[in-house]
Amino acid sequence: MKVSILTLGCRVNQSESSVIEESLKDNGVTIVDLNDNPDYCIVNTCTVTRKSDYNSRQIIRKAARKGAKVIVTGCYSQLHEQEVTALPAVFRRIDINNKFDIISLLTEVETKTSFSVSGRARPYLKVQDGCNFSCSYCTVPLARGKSRSVPEDLLVERVNSIVKKGFSEIVLTGVHLGTYGQDFPSPISIAGLVKTLLSQTSIHRIRLSSLEINEISDELLELLKEQRLCRNLHIPLQSGSEKILRLMRRGYTPSYFMKKIEAIAAKLGEIGLGTDVIVGFPGEGPDEFKDTRALIETLPFTYLHVFPYSPRPNTDALVMPSRPQGSVVRKRTELLRELGNEKKTMYMMKYIGSNLEIIIDEGSCGDSVFGTSSNYLKISVPAYPHQRGSIEIAQPLGIRKDHLEGVLVKDC
Repeated sequence: MKVSILTLGCRVNQSESSVIEESLKDNGVTIVDLNDNPDYCIVNTCTVTRKSDYNSRQIIRKAARKGAKVIVTGCYSQLHEQEVTALPAVFRRIDINNKFDIISLLTEVETKTSFSVSGRARPYLKVQDGCNFSCSYCTVPLARGKSRSVPEDLLVERVNSIVKKGFSEIVLTGVHLGTYGQDFPSPISIAGLVKTLLSQTSIHRIRLSSLEINEISDELLELLKEQRLCRNLHIPLQSGSEKILRLMRRGYTPSYFMKKIEAIAAKLGEIGLGTDVIVGFPGEGPDEFKDTRALIETLPFTYLHVFPYSPRPNTDALVMPSRPQGSVVRKRTELLRELGNEKKTMYMMKYIGSNLEIIIDEGSCGDSVFGTSSNYLKISVPAYPHQRGSIEIAQPLGIRKDHLEGVLVKDC
């Protein structure tokens, strides 16, 4: 049997698809590209924006044109069941909470998942799912449900399995990572999980995916001094306007966000700090956008993810008045992306001539391969026969577009 797996959206989706892929391979299934005439195509969909919905439908149709039986799961199919099942060649729609049933569906054996994930040099490990919050623009809690955490002992087992497979870094991910462990009878925190993984596994590096500003504790900041915990935090801002944050129901103010980021930078120095920003939310006028731009200029972000607001069904923001015109949103988005590029370039320049530990990724650029540093800098080095996932020391020599170029220290 030949199966293709196509994944849209977040790291949680990518983590789940990796588990499905590895488990199918363990049961004798051959994973192939969509162009290699698969018998089945699994499409793991996303619904975070209107474009995500469109892309999900297009990929399902593309898989159908290739003649595969299409199995659809993920957030888009969860919230739009009738639309999905009406699409051509959809063989089965699988509930988002039963994604791993796809394994038994295709192999006709009892579902057995393999968490020593494949497909990435730095595997994503899902530790939490769902969200208890209700941001006014987001449908993900409707699709994923309430927050649920994976027990610590299972995660220790999975990380040790990943280490045995030869991986050097894991990325802890979740729909709302900062609420990890709060649903346990005896609650723990994401910092508690990190301490456990540091003490009970030998994984070389642990990276945290997105965390909310009010969930970054002093304990976690102390842990970030530990060499095995990547010096990189991604903390969504979404807006620098107090009015817009209130409409978004984000649960913090610009002044709180600013003080916390400044405290993080003071404690941890040149840590890589990324953020998300939504442009064009209902009610965002020139003054609100000015507040957002000014706050971003002030704070030591090292990269930005900037998104135009996307209206989502069944959200409170959908019916809010005073949405900016599309041309205005496009211009504001462009301005913030330019600001993000400037900040990223300034941050990269600080590391030219330094030595940085990198893990070789799967990507390539001409005659070079990419590596990722602890502080989330991408560095291209000459494509000698490196093993994907190997640990190297690189010396950046310059900047090319959005990444550093360098050499391996052992080759100097």
